[in-house]
Amino acid sequence: MDASFEINRENYDYYNEERLLYRSKPGLSEELVREISMQKGEPEWMLQKRLNGLKLFNEMPLPRWGPSLEKLDLSKMFLYMRPDAKKNAHNWEDVPDDIRKTYERLGIPEAERKTLAGVGAQYESEVVYHNLKKEWEDQGVIFLDCDEALKQHPELMKKYFMTTCVPANLHKFSALHAAVWSGGTFIYIPKGVILKTPLQAYFRMNAKQGGQFEHTLIIVDEGAEMHYIEGCSAPQYTQNSLHAGCVEIHVMKGARARYSSIENWSKNTYNLNTKRAVVYEDAVIEWVNGNMGSNTTMLYPCSILIGDRSKSDYIGIAFAGHGQNQDTGCKTIHVGRDTKSTIKAKSISKDGGITAYRGQLSIKKSAENAKSSVNCDALMMDNKSESNTYPYMDINNNSVDIAHEATVGKISEEQIFYLMSRGLDEEAATQMIVSGFIEPIVKELPLEYAVELNRLIQLEMEGSLG
Repeated sequence: MDASFEINRENYDYYNEERLLYRSKPGLSEELVREISMQKGEPEWMLQKRLNGLKLFNEMPLPRWGPSLEKLDLSKMFLYMRPDAKKNAHNWEDVPDDIRKTYERLGIPEAERKTLAGVGAQYESEVVYHNLKKEWEDQGVIFLDCDEALKQHPELMKKYFMTTCVPANLHKFSALHAAVWSGGTFIYIPKGVILKTPLQAYFRMNAKQGGQFEHTLIIVDEGAEMHYIEGCSAPQYTQNSLHAGCVEIHVMKGARARYSSIENWSKNTYNLNTKRAVVYEDAVIEWVNGNMGSNTTMLYPCSILIGDRSKSDYIGIAFAGHGQNQDTGCKTIHVGRDTKSTIKAKSISKDGGITAYRGQLSIKKSAENAKSSVNCDALMMDNKSESNTYPYMDINNNSVDIAHEATVGKISEEQIFYLMSRGLDEEAATQMIVSGFIEPIVKELPLEYAVELNRLIQLEMEGSLG
């Protein structure tokens, strides 16, 4: 393998000694929900939203489809943990040494200096670092964690937080999220502001048997543009952890938002994330998703194309190795006239891993002249692995243009032989084929993150031939 693409596994599996100011009792209870709200000093309406989420969670069943969640035991998990660190430090030197070194291993401070407009860093249940460059602050951009936004911008939070985009009753884990959410990111881009460099948040779980429930709320006002990047990781333990975050994006008239995410949770993590965008007239949402880690992932970013001529583009890659089940896809709901959507999903499975594309395309009666294209490609590295496709289309208008294509294939001996005849060894030839397969996703990421995605894939591919 090219040495420049080797990666140190310790960057992700390294963990710190646990130093917490507060750790909840294991399990979910009304006592915990009230304790979280009290410790954060929240208004009464947020406490009531949390309690309603708890009620809904207790009433709603687990999903009866997709990967099994029978081994997910919330009664053994610590759902709220406050690290022994100052909240929202604006200088990396104010972050405790062990936590700061974790983010340095992951390259976050360096990326902030070189390519980002601002960075937020969450550790366990709290944001420990948050900073926005002054040039964007001067233009009215708001970039806070959601706990702080609740204090500084309560009117925006009350209007948009889990109301029209992700209601608590959407499914069981959105209800859980409403009950125990903590930290995350709040972004407001004012009318007409074009954010030229990305904002990033990085979410890190360190403690054993933990849960992380960060909330991301993004409002891109009329004619504005922005790119937001999320990264996620956790060290490997034998006990299970849970990630059930939530992303809500409101893309106003004529605005454009790009959301890029590289999720590299450890192999003991259940990743049950919810991501949705409401897209208004002449607005555009772009999703770029990479899912490499986790024991089980159920993740289906959703675009609700409310406005006429609104557009959604989704491109995603999922990788499943031994013991992994990556159930991912995309949902698009066409409501406005002349709306457009494209979905490109790719998956790689090896060593018995399971991948699935699970998508839903809904064309409402009002969505005249809607256009949509769905393309799913799966690559299996061996005879032990599994790939599935579950497309669902609900078409309620005859004036639409819909295309769907799905392929499942294996790396052929002919391809390997051809590349080896050109001087490559078998492993290098295999990696070249895989790199070509994921190239459409990689080219959509900023350079540093494209390199990182390549490294993660190559790390997962090590030893796949022997």
